[in-house]
Amino acid sequence: MPSLTAPLRPPSGAGASSSSGSSFTSRVILLLTVLPLALASFAFVLQWRGGLNDPASAWPTDTQRFPGMENSPIGSSSSFFSVSSSSSSSDCAEILGRSSSPSFPFYHGWKFDFDSDPRPKICITSSTSAGLEQILPWLFYHKVIGVTTFFLFVEGEAAKPAVSTVLESIPGVKVIYRTSDLEEKQAKSRVWNETWLSGFFYKPCNYELFVKQSLNMEMAIVMARDAGVDWIIHLDTDELIYPAGAREYSLRQLLSDIPSNVDMVIFPNYESSIEHDDIKDPFTEVSMFKKNYDHLPKDTYFGLYKEATRGNPNYFLTYGNGKSAARIQDFLRPNGAHRWHNYMKTPNEIKLDEAAILHYTYAKFSDLTSRRDRCGCKPTKEDVKRCFILDFDRDAFIIASTATEEEMHHWYRDRVVWTDKQINLKLLRKGILTRIYTPMAIIHGLKESGVFSNAVASAKSLSKEKFLSSMEKLQNRSSLVPNSVTAGTQSLPSSNRKIGSHTESQATGRKVLEISVIQEKAVLPSSPPRLEDLHREFHEYLAN
Repeated sequence: MPSLTAPLRPPSGAGASSSSGSSFTSRVILLLTVLPLALASFAFVLQWRGGLNDPASAWPTDTQRFPGMENSPIGSSSSFFSVSSSSSSSDCAEILGRSSSPSFPFYHGWKFDFDSDPRPKICITSSTSAGLEQILPWLFYHKVIGVTTFFLFVEGEAAKPAVSTVLESIPGVKVIYRTSDLEEKQAKSRVWNETWLSGFFYKPCNYELFVKQSLNMEMAIVMARDAGVDWIIHLDTDELIYPAGAREYSLRQLLSDIPSNVDMVIFPNYESSIEHDDIKDPFTEVSMFKKNYDHLPKDTYFGLYKEATRGNPNYFLTYGNGKSAARIQDFLRPNGAHRWHNYMKTPNEIKLDEAAILHYTYAKFSDLTSRRDRCGCKPTKEDVKRCFILDFDRDAFIIASTATEEEMHHWYRDRVVWTDKQINLKLLRKGILTRIYTPMAIIHGLKESGVFSNAVASAKSLSKEKFLSSMEKLQNRSSLVPNSVTAGTQSLPSSNRKIGSHTESQATGRKVLEISVIQEKAVLPSSPPRLEDLHREFHEYLAN
């Protein structure tokens, strides 16, 4: 037996060497395991105690503000981000629950050169009945690109307290309600007493809206001059300004580059081309637009006219003559919703080669029924002519008034929705269609950073404060009123009586000018050129 087991016993020297090597390997492994853990723990302690600055998480310490937001809670807050000295859960709750100051993601390295007195100062006037889901993205987007002042003439949904209270709480926004007092003032205005707009009076639906817009624009000119504004633009709340062609994505930069002798700038409009029929938020879901005739070569426009029209009455579903910005100056007046004019001269105007108005028309299926519900016309081809200016609006009203829900969906997909990807790709390559993502990205960023929800929350907070303040003032006032004075028996001071005691129109007095001015007719919303126009030009060319 000893002879069998003897070879299995290692020599004493070899056993000591093997044991020593195993112990060294174990120590190395232990060191490699413990060292990273120790370093990680050390770094965590330094970071937690504020002893280490992480470059990746560094934010600029200086306060920067977006163009056009100098008076808003976003622009006036002391900083976009604050670092708390305490790590308690109550601090986190305070930051996450903060609603009085909307925040916007402000990344390291972004620079926004901004003066306390921005020039040129730009205002937008709009007549709207939309809700907050449309107005807030529209309003804050234009604040980002440089608009400082908004004159909103509201009625319908927009005039409800839940909406108007929020709008009134936003700095730079003036809300004007359509009241009998306003209508009485406008009935004495110069525009109402002139001939260039009178052909559209006392007509329903779109004609009525056209007159309201023109009268509101006349008032907005006066308010803009009082506010020290340089440029005024009339825009609907389903339209966004696309300031392409400027050195930066800024309407202020675009208009500051306009020569001083130019009175009016025309923005050709692009029309939304939706790709599915279940859109809920056009501003963040639509990226494809049909370009305006003015931004296309004539052979491309007419060569692909039929494919671009898709069986509709015109190249665009609605208007195609753009919108305009006017320099605030003496004797400025509106010339319909799309243009401005001057009583004393023909304005010097230019048309922009790249910038545009993005018109999100019929972008939602509900737009069909909303137009129908706002108009009381009969759904006949003859009656719709006195209610709607454009052909597609007439067709859409008849369909929405006479067809079933299923038939309306089929008509909408056939006439409005761009479902043929091959045609879309062809027209994109030819330049008829184009993709525009910047407004979508800006509005999506505003939404994600809580700007809209914080605006609503701030308005609720302000409303509560105003209510408590008014109640306190009322109590103080009632304590000062003698007991002999009873409510309802006192006549109002003359300064508070309803305006309108003067029967003579102020516009009549203004008409007495010693200068003869030819009044042009108002510029109506109109469609782009048709194929018939090309044929007419061709025949005229041959005739000459």
